[in-house]
Amino acid sequence: MQELASSQDKSLVRKVAYQTLSHFDKSYRWFTRITRGAQERFEKGNWKETQLASKERITIYEQSLSDAVAEIYQLTQVHQKDDAFWRELKKVFALQLEGHPQFELAETFYNSVIGRLFKHRKIDNDMMFVLPSRCFLPGQDRDKVINSFDTTTTVREMYESIFKIYRYNIPFENFERDLQNLETALRARLNKEQLASVQAVEILKPTFFRGKAAYLIGRICMPDETLPFVIAMRRYNEPHMFVDALLTDRKDLSVIFGFARSYFMADTQNPAEVAAFLQELLPNKKHFELYMAMGHYKHGKTVFYRNFLQHMDESDDKFEAAPGIRGLVMMVFHLPSYGVVFKIIKDEFAESKKITREHVKECYKLVKMSDRVGRMADTHEYVNFRFPLDRIEPELIEELKETCASSLEFTETELIIKHMYIERKMTPLNLFLQQETDEDKITRALDELGLCIKQIAMANIFPGDMLHKNFGITRHGRVIFYDYDEICLMNQRNFRALPKSDDPYAIDSLSVGPNDVFPEQFEHFIVGKRKFKDTLKRLHGDLMTPEYWLEVQEKCARGDVQHFTPYNPKMSFLDRTQTSKNPIK
Repeated sequence: MQELASSQDKSLVRKVAYQTLSHFDKSYRWFTRITRGAQERFEKGNWKETQLASKERITIYEQSLSDAVAEIYQLTQVHQKDDAFWRELKKVFALQLEGHPQFELAETFYNSVIGRLFKHRKIDNDMMFVLPSRCFLPGQDRDKVINSFDTTTTVREMYESIFKIYRYNIPFENFERDLQNLETALRARLNKEQLASVQAVEILKPTFFRGKAAYLIGRICMPDETLPFVIAMRRYNEPHMFVDALLTDRKDLSVIFGFARSYFMADTQNPAEVAAFLQELLPNKKHFELYMAMGHYKHGKTVFYRNFLQHMDESDDKFEAAPGIRGLVMMVFHLPSYGVVFKIIKDEFAESKKITREHVKECYKLVKMSDRVGRMADTHEYVNFRFPLDRIEPELIEELKETCASSLEFTETELIIKHMYIERKMTPLNLFLQQETDEDKITRALDELGLCIKQIAMANIFPGDMLHKNFGITRHGRVIFYDYDEICLMNQRNFRALPKSDDPYAIDSLSVGPNDVFPEQFEHFIVGKRKFKDTLKRLHGDLMTPEYWLEVQEKCARGDVQHFTPYNPKMSFLDRTQTSKNPIK
């Protein structure tokens, strides 16, 4: 293998490596500053600032990456350097990471720099960290990320000791009541023998902030089992906070870390150790999902890609078109054995779609920057993603050529997709309703559909195309929206009532503007079958009235920020949850 010949090149390698790491460190300090501010925003009830901070934190990475790449171009003639230069750069950069508390995030940042320099054409482990440079052993820094609490005292005393450590500059509305609720809840979940056997209660040091809620996340350790131990705290607009729930079920914790939720603000200098601890609590969550939930979505993409490569090595099924009705804007395919779908913007859209490719990208970006309130799937954008040709069904290749040719590049052995999105796989709601025979499950799914539309609207997003094929249903029965090409902000639509007239031709003469929406027509296209329509109207008939949408529009215009409890409302200690039927009250 060719080595660097000149001392000048060796010096330049060290300088580029140093500057790249410096840009990462600066980026992480910026990320930390915003994250650390979450507690003060929560304490002061600055919900608009909370939303702005979330958006700013998402933009940090691209800004820092652009700065790093610009400096490298100033330091050297990038494309005049041979592969030996870049291989040496990776080695020197890896040496710099010895003992670095965010080494894994720094590797991803380095990958992004190389990817930007070479337009993602050199995805090679000799030049990038396609695989991690070192094996992370969880537990080595565990004492840096958790607090352990004495369980030889009474339950009450244990809780008191917890809140001596986790302190907030805002009074509890009724601290005595909250302590009593927590004690009662724990005694209801664990019998006397279990309580007596508790060896430790461990809680992550950072509080996990999101929206109007804050979570202490930990576990109860017993000889034969370990349970989640999550204290959910809330506040409204009055200057008090309160404990809303104690969660000890992995199902509830899993929903809190769901893929349709916005990213947490959790301040830590040891993200790998925090992610490892969360993985122990949620073994069914993929590692990349946990990094994304903490706001490290770029590193989450790196971990996803590594997981994808591993799955490809361990499986032999082939990529095929995803089940369901073909979209008018996106071509969607999947690997049956893998839990994501791959979405490519088509070259041409149907006549009914008066939009452009750039408009579609902006819609997906809008969702990324918005509060997804547990109802809009997170998507991850990739460029020059490679698939082995021998793992793709011939029918899919032909369909991709017909619909997305400009996004494709073929080599002898690979299909390279120049731009695409990856999203969690769900059962399309239209297929679920076709195949399900349990009437109760059908009713719950339609109720969920109505709630999904309402909660998206309260997040200041008009879903646009609300056909039920554009929604998915998770294994927990939760309905999630995933088709974003017609979304917009609520103030960009004019909600109107249909004219009331005995003249059957009145509707034909109605003057309709490009942004006019008639909610009374929603019942004709959201779901198809008459019985489904009747059920949806019974459960959420207000969706089909302009008054409902105008009221939501008014609240969004005022800047009202809503909170939708991610866990089962039955777990709440206080009867303060927004009603599911009318979440705008």
